[in-house]
Amino acid sequence: MTDQRIPEAVVIVTEPFDGFAVDRWRRIINEAVELAPRRLTVDLRASPLVDAAAIALLLSAHRRMISQGGRLVLAAPTTRVRRILQLARLEHVFEVVESAGAEGVDQPRHADHAEVAAGVVGAQQWPGPVRAGDGSFGGVAR
Repeated sequence: MTDQRIPEAVVIVTEPFDGFAVDRWRRIINEAVELAPRRLTVDLRASPLVDAAAIALLLSAHRRMISQGGRLVLAAPTTRVRRILQLARLEHVFEVVESAGAEGVDQPRHADHAEVAAGVVGAQQWPGPVRAGDGSFGGVAR
């Protein structure tokens, strides 16, 4: 039997990952986890900051991904975000890579939206990216 899960989902955080923004990102990341990709990449290159609530969200997503046989990867965190992860003693908990790894996922085009880009399932290409910036995120295209 072949694995029919999508290979990768990418969430690009495009603002400081703290405060009230964490609730918006919680919805987006949880929806990406529910897709059950083999790899969920959270691209942090455009996020200058993460707070305790954001770290708790990432840890929860990490645990959920592992429980469903996948993995969570943090891509391209800034020096400041890396330092925060080190201070929280999480640099060995999360897999951290220098780039997002999904083909076509580059630097975010706008600083006021989120993108969730999904990979390929069989021969069908997932539509994407889906954007949210005004809190009106309607869900990941299926």
